[in-house]
Amino acid sequence: MGALQSTLLYLILLHSCKIFAYKDQQWKKATATFAKDSEGSLVTEGACGYGDLHKESYGKHSAGLSTMLFNRGSICGACYEIRCVDHILWCVMGSPSVVVTVTDFCAPNYGLSVDYGGWCNFPREHFEMSKTAFAEIAKNKADIVPVQYRRVKCERSGGMRFTMSGGSHFYQVLISNVGVDGEVIAVKVKGSRTGWIPMARNWGQNWHCNANFQNQPLSFEVTISSGKTLTSYNVAPAKWMFGQTFEGKQFQNE
Repeated sequence: MGALQSTLLYLILLHSCKIFAYKDQQWKKATATFAKDSEGSLVTEGACGYGDLHKESYGKHSAGLSTMLFNRGSICGACYEIRCVDHILWCVMGSPSVVVTVTDFCAPNYGLSVDYGGWCNFPREHFEMSKTAFAEIAKNKADIVPVQYRRVKCERSGGMRFTMSGGSHFYQVLISNVGVDGEVIAVKVKGSRTGWIPMARNWGQNWHCNANFQNQPLSFEVTISSGKTLTSYNVAPAKWMFGQTFEGKQFQNE
């Protein structure tokens, strides 16, 4: 392949992998490790409530955050760009970056020092990454590496997903695959026989309210951390059932 063809291929790949960074986001210092997980992914139930991360398309590039960054779960679904720095032995040459989605909480261990195993102890800023994501920036033989990180906009395929759960008068929905900010800060739900009802965060990105929506098509109004709001009308049909997942509209990067 000639020099011109190589350059064109590089530009095409660069465009297809474009990362949408926030204008006011500067690189910050933290540390990172990787979870000893299966198939290079964090596939188990995490503190964000996503369940099987492969189904949510987060599994191969996901991370758990320390207390300092997790913000009691409100940050779930957000995206961070991470690169390994200042370690010639463990960092991948050229310090390439990887984008991960927040899917879990990295619990502190105050029985250990922040420098010897207590990586996620407050006030340390730390990422426990999936093995696949970690391998893109550092060698897997590394125990812990210094990194730089910044918040970036999430690129998602398809629409937001709404997974139903609850009971007769307790309704809960898990919201996943959210684009742009990724971080949901407010949700409203509307049945065909109700007005718009505000929902409260239960845990992670599970939102709930005390209402009976059986045999009603459901619409959702979702607000993300930048203040943008998107309404998906009649996402779930009247005969929806608990355990089902439905797809709505999607926030778009500009």
